[in-house]
Amino acid sequence: MSHAAPVADVADRPKTLDESKRWMHQRLASRFHPMNALDLDDGPAFIDGVPGLDGATWGGYWFGLGERVRSEAAQAEQAGDAGRAAALYQKASGLFFMGRFPCPNHPAKERCAVAERETYLAVSRHWREPIERVEIPFAGHAGEGARVVVLVRKPVGVTRPPVVLMWGGVDACKEQMTAACDALLARGVATVAMDNAGTGESPVKGVPDAERQFITALQWIAAQPDLDGAKPAVLGRSFGGYWATKLAHLLPDALAGAVNWGGGVHHMFQPEWVQASRYPDSYLMELVETRSRMLGATNDDEYVAGFGRLSLLDQGLLDRPCAPLLLVNGKEDKQCPVADIHLLLDHGWPKSVRMFPGGHMGLTPMTLPTIVDWLERQLRQKGST
Repeated sequence: MSHAAPVADVADRPKTLDESKRWMHQRLASRFHPMNALDLDDGPAFIDGVPGLDGATWGGYWFGLGERVRSEAAQAEQAGDAGRAAALYQKASGLFFMGRFPCPNHPAKERCAVAERETYLAVSRHWREPIERVEIPFAGHAGEGARVVVLVRKPVGVTRPPVVLMWGGVDACKEQMTAACDALLARGVATVAMDNAGTGESPVKGVPDAERQFITALQWIAAQPDLDGAKPAVLGRSFGGYWATKLAHLLPDALAGAVNWGGGVHHMFQPEWVQASRYPDSYLMELVETRSRMLGATNDDEYVAGFGRLSLLDQGLLDRPCAPLLLVNGKEDKQCPVADIHLLLDHGWPKSVRMFPGGHMGLTPMTLPTIVDWLERQLRQKGST
């Protein structure tokens, strides 16, 4: 099978192993999530070697690769070769990420998720702006967690920098926020990365009031004497854009700005779209399983009902004032309907919009720079607004 051949638009079933490999090769060549976690040199061979897509096989395969590279990284670190150690830890982190992708719904994949977090912190020791891992106390409901875990990075030489709080979607955790963090740090902006509701180390599932965990993080930011956190900005990536939009409406005067980068608000959560988006060609595998895990749903009826409860239109929020809000997506998104952007424009206060070519999130070389430019402007002018 040629890697260059286009992947068929599989809209009514999961991809086969061969179709999945071809999809992964194409995303690797384009450096698009999730395949940007792999190196271009040996990534193709790693993809060719994938023996199966079930949790045990998938997780076990990538864990073996990651553990081998992590061992090499530790040896390089012990030998004093910091540059080689950093490169190897980064590579291992990407391999473990692949092993837990899209969600750790099997013990073999959960083992990869733990290893990914460990190696991500290890590689950050060699960065110019290393990570500080902070556990914030969280007053959760019965059965929820008691902490919000955040990864803090601060720009070198900047006193009390402004802050962006960011999170991913259903499969991108705080460990996948590196590119956005690096771009903002280069502008003198501190970054705080956390997990989306129902993912990673989040203490809550994707329940309708899960904004509690984000508000807890914002309160912590505001209390830090070395951060200018009185009026931060927020960035929600993919499904996480939903929570950025909700926070913009709940905290209109407390945020310098909010970015919804590919998330839904109402149409995405309707039964007809839930059915139509089960097997989008832009997603590798297990989208329904991953969304269900995020919601805490145990069957299809709970999945559909859990999505339905999230509508911000039905919650009565969209005609309320909101913080400055930037809406970004791809024009042909099949995971999140672009109709949700039009809905937001028809309600409440004016918003800014930028649509890019392509599918989910509009992944082009200009997408992230456009978002970073907008966030920096909002943070720099917040004192006059």
